Amino acid sequence: MKHSVNLKQLSEELGLSQATVSRALNGYPEVKEATRERVKDAALRLNYAPNVGARGLATGRSMMIGHVIPVSTQHEMVNPIFGDFVAGAAQTYSGRGYDMMLKHVEDGAEAAAYRNLATQGGVDGIIVHGPKSNDARIGLLTALGIPFVVHGRASGVAEPYSWVDVNNKRSFRRAAELLLDLGHQRIGLVNGLETMDFAARRRAGYVEALEARGVPVDPALMTRSEMTEANGSRAAAGMLAMADPPTAILASSLVSGFGVRRAIEEAGLTMGLDVSVVVHDDLVSYLGDPSDVPLFSATRSSVREAGRISAELLMDIVENKGLGPKTRLLEAELVLGRSTGPRRT
Repeated sequence: MKHSVNLKQLSEELGLSQATVSRALNGYPEVKEATRERVKDAALRLNYAPNVGARGLATGRSMMIGHVIPVSTQHEMVNPIFGDFVAGAAQTYSGRGYDMMLKHVEDGAEAAAYRNLATQGGVDGIIVHGPKSNDARIGLLTALGIPFVVHGRASGVAEPYSWVDVNNKRSFRRAAELLLDLGHQRIGLVNGLETMDFAARRRAGYVEALEARGVPVDPALMTRSEMTEANGSRAAAGMLAMADPPTAILASSLVSGFGVRRAIEEAGLTMGLDVSVVVHDDLVSYLGDPSDVPLFSATRSSVREAGRISAELLMDIVENKGLGPKTRLLEAELVLGRSTGPRRT
């Protein structure tokens, strides 16, 4: 195992004061860029390990960021996407000397958990996951006065708050427009739970695209459920058994997209030829597609990058108490794969 050095040893190696090294590592603007880069390079080379406890005493902070996780099995954040988000966030925390606390709670106990974290002073900030429309957690955390950033947005919440989100409405409008441009008019939507804000926005983008082209919106072609392979297969199988089945399907996740593909194959059809499919791909690390031409056409946005950005935003707020709410809207990339083609006549 590589030996680590502490702040004193790193300072001695560089011939700088401990205060200067600490400020360089923590991004203070008064440190020259050349000095900051020299300190960071040495910290990596010498395997610098920050003393979180000592830093906490110096700053008056716990150096801990909280994530509250409900144990419900029917929750869109209990899936591989959450793991990749946390991986991105954790890497950023570590780089700035913070640790992470994951707190599991029973359904309905989230409010009490947030109150406890705020009153006990165990965390400096919180990242809120899986926002719903009119999410009560935003008002609660604002009243408690604890810094927080929401991964996603909550429609219906009027008060300002900090968030990082993908432009879900625009991405699914673009995906539906791609299918319409290919001649498809019977387009199914295999969506997530629409109590979740991102799923409601994706549905809105899909509907907007159809209405803008004068294509009838058929409720029978829209399903909503937890985004699993089995649910994707079940939803697509039901649509394909209709008297007037869809020739294209939009799926809200890569995982449910695999289920859609299975249903197409079990119906004796070929994906991309008989039925076109577009999915949303969060670029989950272990589900990556290394081929030059990906299997699925997709709206792509890295959830790991969203975790990194959310963590940076939250720590900036924690370390600069005067900052107002900060927001970042990320645009998804539309990538063409083997799963889409012109509507067969």
